[in-house]
Amino acid sequence: MRYVLDCSVAISWCLPDEQDAYLRLLAALRAKRHEAIAPDIWWMELVNVLWVAERRGRMTATQTDAALLFLRSLAVTIYPTTDEPCLDATLALSRQYNLAAYDAAYLELAVREQVLLATIDTRLRNGARSLNILLEDISPES
Repeated sequence: MRYVLDCSVAISWCLPDEQDAYLRLLAALRAKRHEAIAPDIWWMELVNVLWVAERRGRMTATQTDAALLFLRSLAVTIYPTTDEPCLDATLALSRQYNLAAYDAAYLELAVREQVLLATIDTRLRNGARSLNILLEDISPES
């Protein structure tokens, strides 16, 4: 299976006080049974969330470094999102679903590549659900 991996899901695998989402997806990704893709903002979003968590005392610098090392071990293919067609489509999706452009970039990539989207972000889930591209949470608890 090929899908867009949102920052919200990847970060839930890293923050010690977050409930992990899509645990079976993580196992399949690590076993190379699934292929994850992400827009080119993915790494900056992840680094920002990790830094903010560290700054707020949710994790130590050592935990942040370990999380980044873990994320680097995942085979996530990065796709560009800054050419004109992508920008126009991202803006249109932002308007249509009231999303930040960063979040709409994940939705745009899922639409462009015709794949599902793995996210725990509520607004992004709603947009993906309305487009029939939401990958339902497949954690053991769901």
